[in-house]
Amino acid sequence: MEKEQILASLEAVPGKTGFYFKNLVTGETLSHHPELPLQTASVIKLAVLVEAFAQAEEGTLDFEETYTLRPEDKLPSCGALTYLHDGLQVTMRDLCTLMIILSDNTAANLLLKKLTMEAVNRRMEGLGLKATRVNRLLFDSQAAARGLENTSSAQDMGELLERMYLGRLVSPAASAEMLEILKKQRLNGKIPFWFGGRYRIAHKTGEDDGITNDVGIVFGPQPYVVCFFGNDTDTPRFERLIQDAAFALDPAREEISNWEPEP
Repeated sequence: MEKEQILASLEAVPGKTGFYFKNLVTGETLSHHPELPLQTASVIKLAVLVEAFAQAEEGTLDFEETYTLRPEDKLPSCGALTYLHDGLQVTMRDLCTLMIILSDNTAANLLLKKLTMEAVNRRMEGLGLKATRVNRLLFDSQAAARGLENTSSAQDMGELLERMYLGRLVSPAASAEMLEILKKQRLNGKIPFWFGGRYRIAHKTGEDDGITNDVGIVFGPQPYVVCFFGNDTDTPRFERLIQDAAFALDPAREEISNWEPEP
């Protein structure tokens, strides 16, 4: 799949799509509707993660503070906390980890209530991200019925990830720790699909009805950012496109069998 084929496939797939690629060594970019604001589903958890690390750096959030899980906290679908016992004590750091690697919705909402949506949005605006906004909690059906959705764009997420890669998001230490969490992602059916574990890939997925997204950094010989957003789309078709395009964009794909992943 050549770059022209990727763009043609993005044009042909149903619905609204956004795509952004940047080679972090050469600076080469490729994009399709990169600034289009689209619904994030769980990709918005990346913005929440950044705000948590920023507040920890500023001293307004203690990562070791514990929270006691209550029945009313639990949300359906993704994650682990919904299925664990009431009264479980988890730290703020635990919530960050679960929110990313298992896309835990309960953890995300607990963090959002602690950090506040307003704080996340101020942070994203301060970073110059025009499309990234938290407008409601996850699984808030009443807010969704009023048309409130969490949004971002492929380019916003690409710029956020590039800053993290460069150690310029919050601080070098915070950037490194956030990347380590993202590299532990357990939902690996999209960007990582064809790599077979040869590279470490720091990424965050998002899914909902007619929505499938994945944004991340592929740590090959020439690391690159790649971000896909699909709304109102044919999700199996778009996910196959994500799998194929993410692999095709690797500058070293011809030599992938000889490449040793980072430890």
